[in-house]
Amino acid sequence: MKYVLIPIKESSNAKQRLAGLMSPEERSALAGQMLEHVLTQVSRAGGYDRAAVVTLSPSGIELAQRLGFEIIREAEQVSESVSVDYGSGIVRGKGARSVLRLPIDLPLLLAEDVETVLARLDHRSGVPVAVIVPSRDGTGTNALGRTPPELFQSRFGPGSYRLHRAEARRCGAVWLELNLPRIACDIDDPGDIAYLLEHGRGTRIHEFLMDLGIGRRLGEAVQPRADCRGGSDR
Repeated sequence: MKYVLIPIKESSNAKQRLAGLMSPEERSALAGQMLEHVLTQVSRAGGYDRAAVVTLSPSGIELAQRLGFEIIREAEQVSESVSVDYGSGIVRGKGARSVLRLPIDLPLLLAEDVETVLARLDHRSGVPVAVIVPSRDGTGTNALGRTPPELFQSRFGPGSYRLHRAEARRCGAVWLELNLPRIACDIDDPGDIAYLLEHGRGTRIHEFLMDLGIGRRLGEAVQPRADCRGGSDR
């Protein structure tokens, strides 16, 4: 059985690295827009048996339930890694043999991207498998699939790509790295916003940002970068 697992943070303190560009209310709204986008794309995807969110966010729970996700409730939120490992243990107890973790801040994600990663998670003659989609700068982990779900401890945070690769090798797992640009782009800082405004035209999140006048603010406040950096929680 394959699960998709999505940790949801409280949105009240969302995207602190955008504080110089967006108000707390705007950052919370952006997080909500991206959450709905990711959950909707996952719900449209095939190739998995069940999908769950792990969270204590009331708004996240309400949206996830509406879209048919299972709810794994946390007593407290310690970190991305703790949430993912807690959720992975829960779904393993429900019979999951593979788990794909996705974050909520992937504004370009499409259902077909989810299916591509899931297709690589199959068992290979009983050998454990780890599938990763790195962030655009190659240092973060924007998608992580593991067969079995608790193959190794999560290491989300700075340099997580290197740490996850080392864990997979230590476990003797087959390591598969996928170059999927839509998953590789997350949103954490003004440079990421600049990238999305250039490359995400026609998407829901692009329209949301344009309605806020973010392009004008970027021109006044920051020098846009040419790339979309991986987030600090990846």
